[in-house]
Parts: sequence; C-alpha cells; structure tokens
Amino acid sequence: MLRNKEIKLYITLLAAVVIVGFVACYFFNPVSGIIALLALLLMGAVSFMFTRWRYQQIEKLTEYLKRIAGGEYSLDIRDNDEGELSILKSELYKVTVTLSEQASLLKKDKRYLADSISDISHQLKTPITSMSVMTDLISDENLPLDKRVEFTQNIRSQLERLQWLVASLLKLSKIDAGTIKFKKEQVNVQDLVTRSIEHLLIPMEIKEQTLEISGDEYTEFRGDFNWSSEALTNIIKNCLEHTPCGGTIGISYSETPIYTLIKVYDQGEGIHKHDLPYIFDRFYKGKNAHNDSIGIGLAMSKSIVKNQGGSIEVTSEKDKGTQFTIKFYKSIV
Repeated sequence: MLRNKEIKLYITLLAAVVIVGFVACYFFNPVSGIIALLALLLMGAVSFMFTRWRYQQIEKLTEYLKRIAGGEYSLDIRDNDEGELSILKSELYKVTVTLSEQASLLKKDKRYLADSISDISHQLKTPITSMSVMTDLISDENLPLDKRVEFTQNIRSQLERLQWLVASLLKLSKIDAGTIKFKKEQVNVQDLVTRSIEHLLIPMEIKEQTLEISGDEYTEFRGDFNWSSEALTNIIKNCLEHTPCGGTIGISYSETPIYTLIKVYDQGEGIHKHDLPYIFDRFYKGKNAHNDSIGIGLAMSKSIVKNQGGSIEVTSEKDKGTQFTIKFYKSIV
C-alpha cells in the first residue's frame, strides 16, 4: 500500500496538518498544543487505518477480478452490507453471473458447431463417395450402355441431393444469423396451400394418394408468403413420404381472433414415440426415416414459422398417422 503515490501524498498531507496544528496550538498554549497534537495523531491514526482497510478491500476485489478472468465464475464476493463497496461487490457479482452464462452459451455453441460440422460432413460424405465409385465404373470402356445410363442418372440424383442440402444449410444459417428479413404482408392461406403443393401433386398421383383440403377461402395471416410456402411444403412432403400408396393427406385451415391455424395430417405409419421430441432437430433421423432422408426439412420449417412469431407442434399415433399444427399469432395492439 505504501508504494502507491496516492498513499504517500496522503501521509505527507496528514503529517503536515498534524505539525501545523501542533505548532499553532503550542504557540498560544503549550498544554493545548500537546492535547491538540495527541488528538491530531489519534485522528490521523484512525484515518490511516480506515484508508488501509479500504485499500485491502480494493486488493481483494482486484484478486477477485483476476480469478474471474481466469474462469472461476462460481466465486461470490457479496457481503449484503450497505455502502459503496458493498454496492460495487454486488455489481461485480452480477457481471460475474452474466459472464458465467455467456461462457456456458459459448461452450454450448461450440459443441453445437462441432456437431453440425460432423453431421454436415457425414451428409456430404455419403453422396460424394457414391458418385466417386460410380464415376470409376463409368470410366470402364466395357461397361454396358444400360448400366452407364443408370449410373449417370444416379450421379445426377446425388448431385441434386447435394445441391438441395447446401441450399438448405445456407438458408438455415441465414435464418439463425438473423440476416433474413421476413416480410409482414397479408398472406391468403388458400393461395399459400396452392403454392406449397404445386410440385408435390405428381408424386402424390404416382402413389395414388388422396389430397383433402378444407378451409375458409378468406383465411389470412400476416407473414412472408414465400418463406411460409417453403415451410408448409416441407411438412406436406414429409407426410407424403410417410403415407402409403392409396393413403390420404389432409390440409385444413381456419382463423380465430388470436391466431390463424393450419393443420397438415396423414394416414401414414406414424412417428415413433421416442422420436417425437426430436423430429424438428436438424439432421435427426427417426426410426421410420427413409434411407435418403437428410433430416433438415422439418428443422427449416420450424425455424421459418418461429421467426415469424408462430408455433408448430406435432402429434402422432403408430399406424394411424401424424398431424402437424401450425399457428400464426395475430399482433395485439
């Protein structure tokens, strides 16, 4: 403490005050001068001890901050007393709690990033390996023409899968980063459904599936038409893939004073009870997932709906079907 310039200046000024006070009092009355000297010395000693105590508290706070900087977020320096130092300790503890929470989130983000990179690598590895093998086979001059055509079509299919995966990942990353500005426009649900099923009608016809659509033609909500269409398409596509030939897929919609409701349901094999809590997690593949499933469509649908202030839920019963419930909430003025 004595190494501090402030303390040296403080002691010098304190000594000067004591000397000047003693001389002044002693000049008028020696006894008064001695009494004044003792009183000034006592006041100086008390003042010095108090200053020394405050510096000790500051040293403790400095050590506390060093340990916090080293990652010891469990420390608690609060004393629940009154005064500026106690207030400072409380504020420092609040900062410590905030740093602890941010450190936990950072670790979680790092783990999530590592898992995502691993999942993406796995998703890319399978089609790339397949295309590499088929490319080697195609290069064989003795390969029959029908096999060459088959392998070429397979390579084209794998390339389309890679293209969809990369495009979907870019969209998801933009949504997560908040760089996409969702429009706030009046969306007619009937038009939305029509757009969402456009390129799914042929696969439904091939599987001889029945599509049932019901709802008020004037049902609307405020949102982004194109992004909402993509979300709904992914959900309908999921139902299509898990509904057997000759099955039924239904879409119904309605509007209440609180929200606009869209339901998509099927008569498929249902989702396993264990898989239900995770089907909106990206890259998650349930027990009934198809071999070519990537596990990203429903995750994207949830992100799109959620970022427009909506919610999406799923219920399912084995061998009876699955129902997705989407709600777009209205703004309350």
